Amino acid sequence: MKGRTGTAPAWHLRPATPADVGPVAELRAVVLRGDLTRLGRYDAGRVRQRLRDGFDPASTWVIEVGGEFAGCVALRPEADGDARCLEHFYLDPRFQGGGIGTAVLRGLLEWCDREAVRVRLNVLSGSPARRLYERHGFTLESEDAVDVFLVREPGPPVQPDASRRSSMQKTLS
Repeated sequence: MKGRTGTAPAWHLRPATPADVGPVAELRAVVLRGDLTRLGRYDAGRVRQRLRDGFDPASTWVIEVGGEFAGCVALRPEADGDARCLEHFYLDPRFQGGGIGTAVLRGLLEWCDREAVRVRLNVLSGSPARRLYERHGFTLESEDAVDVFLVREPGPPVQPDASRRSSMQKTLS
């Protein structure tokens, strides 16, 4: 999937490789630090290790801007097969606010809509990311003191432009 959003530089997704686990773990530590600190749960080693323990390159894409690592996102099939789990969606703070995250999310959700796939995710309690997900049709499934679990039922299929469709189909199929 490729795109340009507003005045943001061009970006694209590429399939992750096992070698991406280090940069993704470091980005996770940067992006989650504020929320985890606020919740009294930040542990620098643990935040990185949890990513390393659950990293699946087959379900993960790296977001690049101008050839530079800018973020990642994973869309993992759930064990029961009725949904996908959106996880590890991190964007380097230098690239936040320019529409890249919204465009990546929109592309993934368009694919899920065409495939009639439900999407689940969780965000940290109080995270501003929750508003992004709710704007894209996610609703509350459950929550506790730390995590908010959201779900999105598939909507009517939307046909994206041909370049995004072919790239997403190759990547997600």
